[in-house]
Amino acid sequence: MTIFPEKTINILLIEDEEFDVRRVRNTIKPFVKTINIRSVISNGRNALDTLAAGKEAYDVVIMDFQIAGGIMGENLIREIKKIDPTIQIIVITKMTVNIADYEFADSLMKAGAYWYCTKYPGDIEEYIYQPTDFILSIINAYNKSLLEKEQSKTTKKLLRSVESSLEQKRIIGNSPAVEQLRKQIEKCAESDVSVLISGLSGTGKELVAQNIHLKGKRRFENFIAINCGSIPGELVESELFGYEKGSFTGATTAKAGLFETANHGTIFLDEIGELPLSAQVKLLRVIQEGEIEKIGRTEALKVNVRIIAATNKHLEKEVEERTFREDLFYRLNVVPIHVPALRERSEDIPMLIEYFMGLFSTDMGKPVPEITDEAMSLLKAAPWKGNIRELKNVVQRILFIGDLIISRETIQFILGISDSGKAVPVTSLFDFSTMQELLPLRQLESLVRQKYFEFIRSNSTSDAEAAKKLGLAPSNYHRMSKELGIK
Repeated sequence: MTIFPEKTINILLIEDEEFDVRRVRNTIKPFVKTINIRSVISNGRNALDTLAAGKEAYDVVIMDFQIAGGIMGENLIREIKKIDPTIQIIVITKMTVNIADYEFADSLMKAGAYWYCTKYPGDIEEYIYQPTDFILSIINAYNKSLLEKEQSKTTKKLLRSVESSLEQKRIIGNSPAVEQLRKQIEKCAESDVSVLISGLSGTGKELVAQNIHLKGKRRFENFIAINCGSIPGELVESELFGYEKGSFTGATTAKAGLFETANHGTIFLDEIGELPLSAQVKLLRVIQEGEIEKIGRTEALKVNVRIIAATNKHLEKEVEERTFREDLFYRLNVVPIHVPALRERSEDIPMLIEYFMGLFSTDMGKPVPEITDEAMSLLKAAPWKGNIRELKNVVQRILFIGDLIISRETIQFILGISDSGKAVPVTSLFDFSTMQELLPLRQLESLVRQKYFEFIRSNSTSDAEAAKKLGLAPSNYHRMSKELGIK
């Protein structure tokens, strides 16, 4: 196995003394098939110009510490790194003959140098420093440069992925309430403090949490979202913290809990008010000690997770009623964020409708209709009990109807209100004479079920309440919601 790379290593030599140029050439001479001095420049500023014009032409820079051109030493190293952070720099100097001069070495490394050597000792007439160490440093510098270039490419790909995710999950609107929300998100993204997001059902609390994660330093790590109200009480601890194989009957394999899966990333605990008191105690330990207790494991497992929680309840009241731990509330509520209801930002409704029209029209294969001013005024004045979730539902209904111009009457029908402002009787909603397209029974059943689920959810304070209104167990409610494509 050879230590030499298959590709030729191209060197930029920055040296203003012919005597030392010759010594470097002599040192490299036995390895000319692998190491090539592509350019020799005797001026620091000229070297920077050369690199700026074609940094891809060079793999490693070898530079004299004291060089002509008005810029030298650590300053020259820093300027080279600005041009290409991945290029590796080897410094040769006669500033010191002591290779163990730690302070000098430290100043070079902090500036960005990869390695340095003194021009002496060694064969002063023929070679630079110790020839074998010098050659090995060039090869190692080249390999480090390759690794950093690959890492840079990977980081750029990840950044593009994050930017794409942020575009898809951007918060729509330009009202004062939304602008204030954006400022809070930016502030929260700067640190790792726990955040408690409050707001009515359907306002977009998970979207806020995703934006905080994607804008923060953990953006390349996992974002794990869990609805605390969707997990049966007896399974909460095993879902959040996991268990070991054989820890109980039926545990045939080990299971990583959600906190373990989210390690180094962010976990979003939606409907935190639904968390049982027994699980609240363990969650408090995670926040305080940074460790989880897995079922069947004798030792605690260290985790590094940012916690963002959300609620549509008044947790202060829950604390007073002793259904939510006071110490946990204060641990979660380090930075509170309130997501405004849609009726508090009605000026954003036209922009939201335009966005959802473009999103759903492609999926449904429908043209984007024109909404009259009267119809839009009615939409802006609607109470929107289900907030953005309800608005998305209405946009889908508008597209389903298929009219190219949406009038006030159409919006009244969709919102279920009459000219008097009263609710339309339920029976009138099943007037199939206006349908432009006849659907198979199963498709219509699925559509009606989906719309009714969304209606109940829009008029409930939590998923747990929606499940109760529908007469379903929470687990069945969430399973059916998933089957219907309702997030």
